[in-house]
Amino acid sequence: MPTSDTLLQHGWREATRTVNGVNLHVVEAGEVGRPLLILLHGFPEFWWSWRHQITPLAEAGYHVVVPDMRGYNRSDAPQDVSAYTIDILAGDVVALAEAFGADRVHLVGHDWGAVIGWWVAARHPARLNRVVLMDGPHPDVWGKQAIAHPTQALRSTYVAFFQLPWVPETALGAFDHAGLKAMMQGSAKVDTFEPGALDHYSEAWGHPGSITAMLNYYRALRERPHTEQPARLIPPTLILWAGNDMFLEQHVAEAGLALCDDGRLEVVEGASHWLHIEQPARITARIISFLGDGPNDPPDLSPGHGKPPAHDRG
Repeated sequence: MPTSDTLLQHGWREATRTVNGVNLHVVEAGEVGRPLLILLHGFPEFWWSWRHQITPLAEAGYHVVVPDMRGYNRSDAPQDVSAYTIDILAGDVVALAEAFGADRVHLVGHDWGAVIGWWVAARHPARLNRVVLMDGPHPDVWGKQAIAHPTQALRSTYVAFFQLPWVPETALGAFDHAGLKAMMQGSAKVDTFEPGALDHYSEAWGHPGSITAMLNYYRALRERPHTEQPARLIPPTLILWAGNDMFLEQHVAEAGLALCDDGRLEVVEGASHWLHIEQPARITARIISFLGDGPNDPPDLSPGHGKPPAHDRG
């Protein structure tokens, strides 16, 4: 696990914030009072997944806040599935911004962090400036895309496995989390994770109740009500999608793009699902460029606002 000395060496700070009924462990960098930028990790990571981005983003002029999402690492891990609905997870992000005194924030998410980011942008657009979403589906399109595309359904079979009681916990936690380590290594390029990196993850997974809490993100999906009209996004949104993602096909990103009033999709060729770790300089530079593209004004919520979505291959 990254130590306090590691944090101090990088000039990072850590604290605990009580938000939305849970205590979240957070790491932050950059000057307080600068535009707030929240980074959301995915499954099965923790704040350290953003280790390559934290300092460059702080040096670019942002107050960077990186939480361990509820259930992960040193944050509280409620054990009830109902504590992990998408509305509650989005509420954590809004409450975290409020805890830092920010009316509006920039938001960057990967994997489940992106899933939550889609929902924050859809349900709380006035709280966001700009949004970057990486390799995580819009909650309203994920299941529909799996139904429409059998190959995507095959890639998503692990979601069904995670619904089982106790069995996934046993499988993923056995032999020092060998199953989770194999999943990460098997879905990444050979040199993605530096020596010892997966040991840091394993230590985070070893906190009491963490594995169940992490799985509950998926189990709570069955509690989502059916919606006829998928939720649209108003804030300017950049979707970064790995060209070689083992879990998600590109049409999932395109379906999400179609729900953005002001969106852009860029495919990062040669990258696996862990694109921000494999190509940190490229991804960080693109985040900085996109966040700096426009003024930090609140989104226009008037009817009909928005530009036709753009679609680039990067």
